[in-house]
Amino acid sequence: MSADDISYVAAYAAETLAVTQAFAADRENQELLVTMGDVVTRAMRDGHKLLVAGNGGSAADAQHIAAEFVSRLMYDRAPLPSIALTTDTSGLTAIGNDYGFEMIFERQVLALGQKGDVFLGISTSGRSPNIVRALIAARERGVITMGFAGAHGGAMAEHCDYLFRAPSTKTVLIQQIHITAAHLVCALVERAMFPVHAAAE
Repeated sequence: MSADDISYVAAYAAETLAVTQAFAADRENQELLVTMGDVVTRAMRDGHKLLVAGNGGSAADAQHIAAEFVSRLMYDRAPLPSIALTTDTSGLTAIGNDYGFEMIFERQVLALGQKGDVFLGISTSGRSPNIVRALIAARERGVITMGFAGAHGGAMAEHCDYLFRAPSTKTVLIQQIHITAAHLVCALVERAMFPVHAAAE
C-alpha cells in the first residue's frame, strides 16, 4: 500500500464529492428530473413504454435503468414497461453488420417505438452517432426524446425534448451522476404510479 495510491483514492473521492455537491445544488437540473419523471409517468399511464440505450458503461446503465422499472427500485409494486435496446446481441450484431454500428439503436427505435413512448439516450459526450440517430428516429415516430449527457450536451441537445447534463466533462464522473439521476427519475415514477406504497416508505 503506497501513500501515492491512498492520495489518488482520496483525490478521486473528493472530485466525486464536488461533482455530487454541484448536482445537489443545481435547482434547474432537479426541476428537470422532476419533469422527466412526470413525462414518463404520463406516458406509462397512457399505456406507453420507456426505451433506453447507451454505449459502453452507458449501455450497462441503460440495462440497469430498464431493470429498475421492470423489477422494482424502492419497494414492491407492479412492473413498469421499459426496454433496454442494448441487450439483444443478435439484433445488435445483425444491424451492425448489415447497416453499420451507427444504426444499432435507430433500427430498434423504428421497429419498437410508438407515438407516445419515451426514448432515453445516454451519452457522456453527447456526440455518440448511434444515440443521435436514435433520437432523430424517435422524433420521426412521435416518440418523446430524453437524453443524459455531460456538461456540454453535444449534438444530442438539438434532438432532445428534455436533456439532463451532468455537471462534469469527465466520463467516469458523468456516469456516476447519470445513474443517480436515473434512480431519481425511476423513483419519481414509482412514487407517482404507486402512491400507497410510497406513503409506506
